[in-house]
Amino acid sequence: MKIKIGIDISPLKNANRFRGVGFYTKNLVEALQKLIKEDKKYSSFQIELIEQQYSNSNITIQQFSLIHYPYFNPFFSTLPKYEKVPVVVTVHDLTPLKFSKHYPPGIKGKLRWFGQKNRLRKVRAIITDSQNSKKDIIKIVGYPENQIHVVYLAPDSNFKVIKSTTILCSIVVKYELPKKFVLYVGDVNWNKNVPGLVKACGKIGIPLVIVGKQAVSKDFDQNHPENQDLVWLQKEAQNNPHIHLLGFVDDKDLPVIYNLATVYCQPSFYEGFGLPVLEAAQCGCPVVCSNQGSLPEVGEEVVAYFNPWQERDLEKTLKKVWGSEALRKKLSQKGLAQAKKFSWQKTAKNTVKVYQAVLKQ
Repeated sequence: MKIKIGIDISPLKNANRFRGVGFYTKNLVEALQKLIKEDKKYSSFQIELIEQQYSNSNITIQQFSLIHYPYFNPFFSTLPKYEKVPVVVTVHDLTPLKFSKHYPPGIKGKLRWFGQKNRLRKVRAIITDSQNSKKDIIKIVGYPENQIHVVYLAPDSNFKVIKSTTILCSIVVKYELPKKFVLYVGDVNWNKNVPGLVKACGKIGIPLVIVGKQAVSKDFDQNHPENQDLVWLQKEAQNNPHIHLLGFVDDKDLPVIYNLATVYCQPSFYEGFGLPVLEAAQCGCPVVCSNQGSLPEVGEEVVAYFNPWQERDLEKTLKKVWGSEALRKKLSQKGLAQAKKFSWQKTAKNTVKVYQAVLKQ
């Protein structure tokens, strides 16, 4: 008899498909399907892709042994009011709740959080990206510790060392990249500390390349408090030839850009995981990284850390790595070894372990 697992793929149908939630959903589904197909130990499982409105149908919901929601938004109703089968939810992080001053939810957001929190407390298990996020969930949600499972993410296998000068040169030309540059990949939210990175690069006098759809977005409320770093960045970039905003980059091009970067920097005040750190490491790019949130958990001893709350610490660390080829080579070699500890096969296996634990309850 097949154990039917319904996975809600709603993040792949909206703007989240360009963000970490979409990346996680896509890669998790593919890794689970591959695992079930290739490993006889998991052959009793069957993965079916659903969307939230479908899973609310009482006629169809009962055909599943378990429903997995691979995303959670505290300020929007991403969870149904009830399910007739066990539910597992992935909560990547609770950054907006931990730093509510910088992510004001408004009255409607607060009301939705009240509903979302109550629904989250009723699910059978929570999967989260790091031990750091697990601590936040226990404290903020009040969810039982033994029902929260840490399952690490992984870089896509496309992220690798690329030695072809033809490929490397073509991407330099395509994106008009500087000969040497610091790279940042991600959104421009407060917790990312992008202005801190821009200012540090400016003081050292080195080019900064920023990859991410949000950095070049024009369709946003410029007066909203959450968007002030983005407003600042776009204005700064207009007058600064050393800032290169590439916007969204094709999946096939991004690993090449990591390979071309002199240094990758994750300047965040806080992260639930910090996947670009591993993507860079897997491409052999030396990493300079904040010591906050889950980042030390991901980077361990293979990156150059700084304290983003300490004035000029980012600048000093970045300058040290930028100026030492020997240090960059050392960080590159260590990073390649660190990235091998993470894989989507491991993520899939550990996710199935959560399903099995829930179904035994």
